[in-house]
Amino acid sequence: MEAWPTVPIGELFKLKQGTYLKPDDMGENQSEEFPFPVYGANGIIGYSNRKMYGERTTLVSCRGANCGVVHYTVPNVWISNNSIACVPKEDIDPAFYYYVCENTDFGDVITGSAQPQITITNLLSKEFVRPPLPVQRRIAGILSAYDELMENSQRRIRLLEAMARALYREWFVHFRFPGHALHPRVASPLGDIPQGWEFALLASLVDFAKGRKPAETRPEPLPGDVKLLLIDSLHGGKAVFTAPVKLVLAEIRDTIMVMDGASSCEVTIGSSGAVGSTLGRFRTTQPDRFSPHTLYRFLEAKAEEFKSKNIGAAIPHANKDYILAQSAPLPPKAITASFNAQIEPIQCAIETLKLQIQNLRRTRDLMLPRLLSGQLEIGNN
Repeated sequence: MEAWPTVPIGELFKLKQGTYLKPDDMGENQSEEFPFPVYGANGIIGYSNRKMYGERTTLVSCRGANCGVVHYTVPNVWISNNSIACVPKEDIDPAFYYYVCENTDFGDVITGSAQPQITITNLLSKEFVRPPLPVQRRIAGILSAYDELMENSQRRIRLLEAMARALYREWFVHFRFPGHALHPRVASPLGDIPQGWEFALLASLVDFAKGRKPAETRPEPLPGDVKLLLIDSLHGGKAVFTAPVKLVLAEIRDTIMVMDGASSCEVTIGSSGAVGSTLGRFRTTQPDRFSPHTLYRFLEAKAEEFKSKNIGAAIPHANKDYILAQSAPLPPKAITASFNAQIEPIQCAIETLKLQIQNLRRTRDLMLPRLLSGQLEIGNN
């Protein structure tokens, strides 16, 4: 196959720094007043009444911990000053170069010690291969098919998550569980509750352990290693491994909470391994009355409240004492068992879809260099 030329990024894109948007010009949720997504270094951070770009745009995050992360926006967006927009010039396929950027390591153009950053000047030193435009379009079409499959799985996950949250809310917040009419309401310090139910402090129901930093990590496991649970890996990022000695270990039905940073109080379930230092593990000590699923959905339902009680100025930290002081509902054992019987298949389906997405993403990312090198046939259609 004929070698394609390599050109500076400036021949493909006009690079533009995003612009700071005042908090008063942003809304937390999309609405008629604030219809346009605002992209920061870690994706959508809010919504604006103004937009900068009408077309989908490739972004390179240029400040902070996510420096070098690449996003491909939806149409009609505002770009914050924490990202650099790559505005395509003529005769290139924007989707193709999004995939190229996403598979590029920008570590060599990151500067700064206190806060990592990428400047436009440094970014202009990057070079990319430039195949003919029809080839770019064919490769983008192949890779975008994987994105469509992943988005379809994401939609199914969102539906299943909504079902699980609604089920928890009906049973444990509104007390409309099957047979609830047979349980008359009785008075409690927290209001009327069904007969046979009670409330208990979370601290009396769970074992909490803060994660620890391992002595060393590896991209490939050695015998006896376990997966290291980090914020990135919980979001589907590349796995790293470590020896489990003297570390906090999580089982598949433990709840993992982010304890430090911008995403503090976010919770996940379905991962096992060694718990990283920015995370915490919650494990129920009374599974027959306060099951792992009940624990996870309880913490998830109150995540925004917990976040509002974060401590720390420069770096937010989840307020462990406040969280453990919360009162949680405890139904009779039969109701807990019935709830688990309904929620477990939903959770298993969610985890299967997440695994499918990881496999699709891994396959897609492996395909690009092979398509560019000629190892895989591109075809003429």
